[in-house]
Amino acid sequence: MIGAGGVATVAAFKIVQNADVFTEFMIASRRKAKCDQLVEAIHAKGYQMDIKTAQVDADDVEQLKALFSDYKPELVINLALPYQDLTIMEACLACGCNYLDTANYEPKDEAHFEYSWQWAYRDRFEKAGLTAILGCGFDPGVTSIFTAYAAKHHFDEIQYLDIVDCNAGDHHKAFATNFNPEINIREITQKGLYWENGQWVETEPLEIHKDLTYPGIGPRDSYLLHHEEIESLVINFPTIKRARFWMTFGQQYLKHLEVIQNIGMSRIDEVVYEAPLADGTGTARVKIVPLQFLKAVLPNPQDLGENYEGETSIGCRIRGIGKDGKEHTYYIYNNCSHRAAYEETGMQGVSYTTGVPAMIGAMMFCKGIWKKPGVYNVEEFDPDPFLEQLNKQGLPWHEQFDVDIEL
Repeated sequence: MIGAGGVATVAAFKIVQNADVFTEFMIASRRKAKCDQLVEAIHAKGYQMDIKTAQVDADDVEQLKALFSDYKPELVINLALPYQDLTIMEACLACGCNYLDTANYEPKDEAHFEYSWQWAYRDRFEKAGLTAILGCGFDPGVTSIFTAYAAKHHFDEIQYLDIVDCNAGDHHKAFATNFNPEINIREITQKGLYWENGQWVETEPLEIHKDLTYPGIGPRDSYLLHHEEIESLVINFPTIKRARFWMTFGQQYLKHLEVIQNIGMSRIDEVVYEAPLADGTGTARVKIVPLQFLKAVLPNPQDLGENYEGETSIGCRIRGIGKDGKEHTYYIYNNCSHRAAYEETGMQGVSYTTGVPAMIGAMMFCKGIWKKPGVYNVEEFDPDPFLEQLNKQGLPWHEQFDVDIEL
């Protein structure tokens, strides 16, 4: 597993809870000390698995190749940054390792993400006899598997798909992001995008929003965003006429975000700054990226869990033609408690909802259930064994039939 942040912490706890499947385990990150701290936290909870740790720069293909050649993993779980997807995939190909991630590639110098860069690896992975599983978090990930489950069991034609993501939790901070601030802010501040009648429709950032009612939570203002799973779902389920992604934001969060943008702190280009030297001997002209500097001063998402209250609610609202030939609506979702996630893993619910599915995807591979040469999005595999494990591993899901899906 590459990464030692919040999502990786959850995935690691879940891996050691399933030691009958995962017999050997290494955690690698840019700072080995962070990996060692994670192992200590796992052992402090009473888990006895022997976990190896290593230092690696995931931007450096040669370092990755050296690590993979030495440890010889069957599967590499990429829980690093989306910038590093391609270097890790290259190293996997070079060393004969299978691959899994939770978010698609995006370049550092552009706030843009799509699957084309990783889909370009399909032939190489297939010829190498290796499996690459893309987007195995919650969204993307579980939401795509929910869609596949709906198509397998309830619908002949999925015509309208709305993925809805509500975080109704309160971390008691003036402003904080629930995962890497740099990735989070880049995602939210770019233009919205949705699929309708065979083409992509672009919107201004956060232009379209409406109240949606979430189970056990109530109505929340929900905003249309661009999100990567829509890109693969409309290909794999071509009957879809419209597909959209919605996420909730509170007014306080949006006000802070507006100020961050207005004062230039969301910029991802370099600016020159004259900084005092740490030893006090003078100054030096340095280049900094404002958004990366902002990340350094915002609360660490890993530290939010202790005081986090409330829950998340993420799911799919679907309308289409059922197996009986009639039109039906269907809502499949999970609610996750921040408090319960923290008590189990020390992390808040947003990390939990991504880390658990990453482990289950790895389990599906290790059991040989999701294992075929090539590069695949998760909805291309059988959803049933995955969702069976989701219920067992702490993220139970629920269904509602023929209800008002509000969209």
